[in-house]
Amino acid sequence: MNTIIKIITISSVLLFASLANAQEFQGEATYKSKTKIDIKLDSTQMGSGIADQMMEMLKKQFEKTYILNFNKSESIYKEEDALAAPNPQGMDMVMVMSGGSDVLYKNIKEKRYTNQNESFSKVFLIKDELKEIEWSLGSETKNIGDYTCFKATTTREVEDIESGISFNGDKDLSTDEAPKMKEITITAWYTPQIPVSVGPGNYHGLPGLILEVNDGSETVICSKIVINPKNAVNIVEPDNGKEVSQEAYDKIMEKKMKEMEERFRPSNGRDGGESIEIRIGG
Repeated sequence: MNTIIKIITISSVLLFASLANAQEFQGEATYKSKTKIDIKLDSTQMGSGIADQMMEMLKKQFEKTYILNFNKSESIYKEEDALAAPNPQGMDMVMVMSGGSDVLYKNIKEKRYTNQNESFSKVFLIKDELKEIEWSLGSETKNIGDYTCFKATTTREVEDIESGISFNGDKDLSTDEAPKMKEITITAWYTPQIPVSVGPGNYHGLPGLILEVNDGSETVICSKIVINPKNAVNIVEPDNGKEVSQEAYDKIMEKKMKEMEERFRPSNGRDGGESIEIRIGG
């Protein structure tokens, strides 16, 4: 009996080793994201029912589905096509946010990434080096689907931006002051059963596929995995768009955001109507 158990254990190890070494090895993982929104809407500043419509729109805006196609050294991560939620009638809603990508290509072997992103009606091709993430590996485990996952954590500094809402410019959500920073803890769960060093979004660098990530405000969790799918997607680095570095892109977006905020201020002579600006911080 003990001999049989040893044989089965060894066979399992060899199976996963063969997956890692096979040239044709490829996988597809589906992720669901949810973002915690701590915003109180004052119905006295809106028409009847508008507050409910806005909260429903925000809920859909921050619940998304992504597909990660990966092999031993490369991956493509993009949002699954979905219909955008309509704006409440009579309202111009400007979502002032940061981050996100249309097509994110990562090459783990060469330690670089290409992010094809359409922003303000222009396509950018952001190319830069993959930053090494200093993960702390823990011994805690949990199951996600059929996979045993191990816990890993890291920290990073982000701008300490308060979430806010501006009704017709009654609050100035922009500031010229140097941003305050705060440290957040990111918790990831990875499975060595799928021996690739990739994960959703910008996360990578663990000894197994990352199936869940939580940064305190957003949770991204894998809901489905297919190893060597019959209709495998060809992982190709995107090449369409204006090529820029991450730093250059961030500066362009900062300038565009300020221009957009100025354009939607009521003092610019717009006739009637209401405008709502929503900024999600963190």
